[in-house]
Parts: sequence; structure tokens; C-alpha cells
Amino acid sequence: MELISYRYTDTEIHNILKTLTIVIDTRENVNGHIRDYLHQKGVPMKNQKLDTGDYGYMIPKNEELGIPRDIYLDSRVERKAHMDEITGNLQKNTQTAFENELIRSKDIPFTLIVEDLHGYEKMLQGKYHSKYNPLALLGRLNTFKAKYGFEIVYLDKKFSGNWIYHHFYYQAKYYLKTGIF
Repeated sequence: MELISYRYTDTEIHNILKTLTIVIDTRENVNGHIRDYLHQKGVPMKNQKLDTGDYGYMIPKNEELGIPRDIYLDSRVERKAHMDEITGNLQKNTQTAFENELIRSKDIPFTLIVEDLHGYEKMLQGKYHSKYNPLALLGRLNTFKAKYGFEIVYLDKKFSGNWIYHHFYYQAKYYLKTGIF
């Protein structure tokens, strides 16, 4: 039971969302295309170690708007550059680290993005550099999705920054409108 919640006006929500900051894990490397998009759109970014995922978000302290301290929201996006990265994460010597990432994210909104618009099709056709059977890979990923409660989104990498920003933006907007924080 929540005892305290805030109610913001539409104008306050708009002003708060202008400060929404994308938090990028310090270990996330080849992401210039995402940083370029966020920079071009004037979206604040912050580099910080995240325990799970590559991207998160926060709303910075803003006493004028009644936010006395930084608010970090528990929601993450994990980015994979292509299907080969996923099959690489599911090899015997690497699958434990990947599954541990999913375990850590089990109780928060979590999305895995694969920067390949045709990634699902490639998976079904076995068009990746691995001996992983396509149906076994499909089964493994769908089992993980059911077990750990996350989704996989396949998209062209030119839209990754846009997708990440709007994913977090509308999540925060919903939370602000419903008084969740």
C-alpha cells in the first residue's frame, strides 16, 4: 500500500520530462550512434555503472518542481548489436553471465534490443555465426523471456537511440501521471 504519492500538473510533468536523463552503463562501448541521437535531440546523458542492462534513466533533483533528490527508476534496456552477440552469450562458457544478467533484472521492466531489423528472421533461418540450432535458439530465448519476464525488440540500429529515449520517456510520463512516484 502506497501512503505517499505526488500529483503533478501537465505543465509540471512536461517540465520534469525535459530533464529526463538517460543513464548509460560505463561498460557499454560501441554506442556512438545512440549517443549521437541523444546529443542531437538535447537529451541529457550520464555515464554510471549499472548493475544490470546497458541503459536506464533518472530524473535529476529539481527543488523548484518539488524533487528534492535524484530519482533513479528501475527499468533497463540491454543492447545487442546483432544476432551473433546473442548466440555468443548463449555458449556454454558465457551463458551463466547472460543468465545472471536476466536474474538481476527479473523484478524490473527490462527489454533486450537487438540492432537488426531482420534478427528474428535470421534466427529462424539460422543466419548467424554459431552452430546453435534455430529452433533450439528460439526455444531458449522464449523460455528465458517467460522465466525472467522481459521482451526482445528487433530494430534497425539507426532507431536505437530514438527507441531507448521514447521507451523511458513514456514510462516516466505514465509514472508521473499516475502518481507512482
